[in-house]
Amino acid sequence: MIAASGGASQQEVAERLGMFPSRFVALLDELQDRGLVRRLENPHDRRVYLLEVTAQGKEVLQAVGRVAREHQDALLGALTADERDLLASLLSRVAEHQGLRPGVHPGFARLRPEARRGSRAASSP
Repeated sequence: MIAASGGASQQEVAERLGMFPSRFVALLDELQDRGLVRRLENPHDRRVYLLEVTAQGKEVLQAVGRVAREHQDALLGALTADERDLLASLLSRVAEHQGLRPGVHPGFARLRPEARRGSRAASSP
């Protein structure tokens, strides 16, 4: 999300992920400690940091992308290209109907306090 957002702020990325901003800071701290992202000063607002993927972070993204493509090819090997496109289209419709954000793992919603409260209420008798 950081790589795709081209210098977005911490708050913007947290919102796109559907995460509570204070929870995103902990995740961002870990990514920065690993040398995968860096915070840059915003020339227009000193209170806001912009995010950038480091060279090392780009290498990790490329490696993850390669593994994901290999996994997808192995998993969907029995399908033709047209069938894969149809499956992707159908799954996108299901995701949209469920209110899922494109490109965002639904687990991020569990990092929002109100999502946790909602899931507890939903599981109560």
